[in-house]
Amino acid sequence: MTTVELAYELIQKHSFELDKIKTPLSNALSCVLAEDITAPIHLPSFRNSAMDGYAIRMEDYKGEFSNFFIHQEIQAGLNKKVLLNENEAARIFTGAPVPENCNAVIIQEHAVREGDQVRFITPTPKDQQNIRQIGEQVKVADVALNAGVKLTPAALGYLASLGILEVIVFRQPKVALITTGDELIKPGNELQFGEIYESNSASLLNALKHMGISEPTHIQIKDNYNQTVKEINSAINEFDILLLTGGVSVGDYDFVGKAFKEIKVEELFYKVKQKPGGPLFFGRKGDTLLFGLPGNPAAALSCFYVYAAEAIRIMCGNKGSNMINAYYLAKNEYTKKGSKSQFLKGLLHNGEVEILEGQSSNMMHTFAIANCLVYMEAEATVVKPNEKVGVVLI
Repeated sequence: MTTVELAYELIQKHSFELDKIKTPLSNALSCVLAEDITAPIHLPSFRNSAMDGYAIRMEDYKGEFSNFFIHQEIQAGLNKKVLLNENEAARIFTGAPVPENCNAVIIQEHAVREGDQVRFITPTPKDQQNIRQIGEQVKVADVALNAGVKLTPAALGYLASLGILEVIVFRQPKVALITTGDELIKPGNELQFGEIYESNSASLLNALKHMGISEPTHIQIKDNYNQTVKEINSAINEFDILLLTGGVSVGDYDFVGKAFKEIKVEELFYKVKQKPGGPLFFGRKGDTLLFGLPGNPAAALSCFYVYAAEAIRIMCGNKGSNMINAYYLAKNEYTKKGSKSQFLKGLLHNGEVEILEGQSSNMMHTFAIANCLVYMEAEATVVKPNEKVGVVLI
């Protein structure tokens, strides 16, 4: 039985980046850049107005009683250059090109317009005020985004504003979830005595999607040894990561562990000194990583967030991260029983984390409102109110 810390280190040690691929921006959400991106243009590529107002030459401004003749209106999209003469102003709108010899834009709220003339109620404008400069965001040939950046909606919009259509990213892993158990039936069917609705796929597949894994595969199998061996063997040849729930213990109908041995999956660790999720398996066969998660839904999801998610992040091109994301003050007291490390379902709000009631490995009603896991080390016995605790954000 290994410790939480060693198990996490082994996952980081044996996880690896996948190959680089070129993909259009439309398919790149949540991917990680594999190479630096240099800017093909200045951004902005021309001086433009940051506000709706009036563009002027500062040398013409003589105080609040200066009158300017309105030379023309300049809207966004104008594709010709404009010059102003002495004591002229241009009505201008946000994003429109600023006349070449103008060096200030005065916002419309500070303007008094009378017909084709305008005066301003404002302190003396500052040079280049309300003007976005060429290359203000990034200059041509400079690095626009570094390798290792995860592509968020904002990052994709930024790259599109540079005219970029494709990016080189790390391929996201193909992930399969195999759920096992004779007692499991699909939601929507009528329960018979002794049956339970299969719920691990609902939580784990959506947890994968939340990480950016867009098309995880779900395979449901019965407690049958030959079928278990066949499905795992087949999936190893197709997927980068296999998540299996249930069947990793040593009961008469727990066939996953036995199948791993027959298939010659390399065991990197089995069983962790923790609650929930003690019978956790991590192994490798070729270039495929395998996680044998507990069958209890809360334990399976907890192990996913702490362990499997880190392997997925590394495969996607992220650098290894600390298991504990942040530290917050505990809102309430909690006493731990036993000498195992524990991940407690918690609710983080306004800088405090409440350790919730109902910490059993099958208690999904508590997980349903949790947004973090509070980590108690093996040596810890009690958490006191206002004590700083480490959390895994979920």
